[in-house]
Amino acid sequence: MSLSWPHLAAPRGPCHVRFMLSHADIAELTELRRALHRAPELSGREIRTADRIAALMEDLGADEIRTGIGGTGVIAAFHGAAPGPSVMFRAELDALPIREADGPAHRSAVEGVAHLCGHDGHMTGLVGLGRVLARERPARGTVWLLFQPAEENGAGSAAMLDDPALPGFDYGFAIHNYPGLAQDRALIAAGAMNCASVGLRAVLTGATSHASEPEKARTPGPAIAAILPALIGLSRGSQADADFRLVTITHQRMGEAAFGITPGHAEIWVTLRSRTDAAMAGLRAAATDIIAAGAAAHGLEAAFDSQDNFAASVNDAEAAAIFARAAEAEGIALSDADLPMRASEDFGRFGQVARTAMILLGSGAGHPPLHAENYDYPDDLIAPSVRLLNRVARDLTG
Repeated sequence: MSLSWPHLAAPRGPCHVRFMLSHADIAELTELRRALHRAPELSGREIRTADRIAALMEDLGADEIRTGIGGTGVIAAFHGAAPGPSVMFRAELDALPIREADGPAHRSAVEGVAHLCGHDGHMTGLVGLGRVLARERPARGTVWLLFQPAEENGAGSAAMLDDPALPGFDYGFAIHNYPGLAQDRALIAAGAMNCASVGLRAVLTGATSHASEPEKARTPGPAIAAILPALIGLSRGSQADADFRLVTITHQRMGEAAFGITPGHAEIWVTLRSRTDAAMAGLRAAATDIIAAGAAAHGLEAAFDSQDNFAASVNDAEAAAIFARAAEAEGIALSDADLPMRASEDFGRFGQVARTAMILLGSGAGHPPLHAENYDYPDDLIAPSVRLLNRVARDLTG
């Protein structure tokens, strides 16, 4: 369904938007995007990527550049002459541990690692915005370009926020490309935008025996047979429901690859999803209780750890309105269909310190999905992304 935002206040500053990228700029940005695509780095290891981005910001003459934020994070500032808001735009540095399918000439040169989520394109969009800001500084306030590490595992935003070198922001914005949606369309809503999720690992420990004497073992098999359906039974509703819960068993391993041993050890990996952080706390407690009770009933010990911990991404109403108004001014049709995304996004924690919003910009109705082996960020999305980001920046900082 299409959205209109009749309640929106007028822009805080003059809505003069001069798009200052030439055909040569677009060609250079396209080559940058492909160069980033050829040289992906995994979460927390984005050293060369961060160095490249910092060098580009230096070439643009950014007023401040800070590196090593939360690990490999980079931020660059463009200051206005007058006091005003601090506005942050975020892109992600990291790639995925997936082998890219054969195809484009610019395919990944790193075996088993590829930019299959579009982070190469998101970075390029921010560099394009930096070009525009370098040629015409904001009239007031500061625009910060933030390049975040470790988005894919949910660790990057927390690490950056824990770093005292990270400045404060009044507003924060991010674009994520969205396959399956035409390029002149976008998804946005005030409120829940991406679900919370956490990867929970349970280790069950008992005792082995000879396979001919299973009665002498404390084996996890019977416990797992009871635990797995009970975990799946915690799922309910769709992401549109306030009490939405989704439990996915992603991995299970028991014992050794041998016929002579009754196993005494097992692991269960499960991904938990909910619409809100509060609901996640309850879901996590319920899942842990099920596993602990099942283990105890069969004489097993249970230990737990977690990773890929993503906070829910919630759009601030004012920030979402600013983004929506800018998108409509750029001729982008808006919808809130199927929101929030069940997939998580490591942007939500920035909403704890600023008014933030994310928009999902269509990357093509027939485009391969995110994280698919044949996914590639569409180069013709670079210019519209820069125009949209620049309009938001000018609406807030002139």
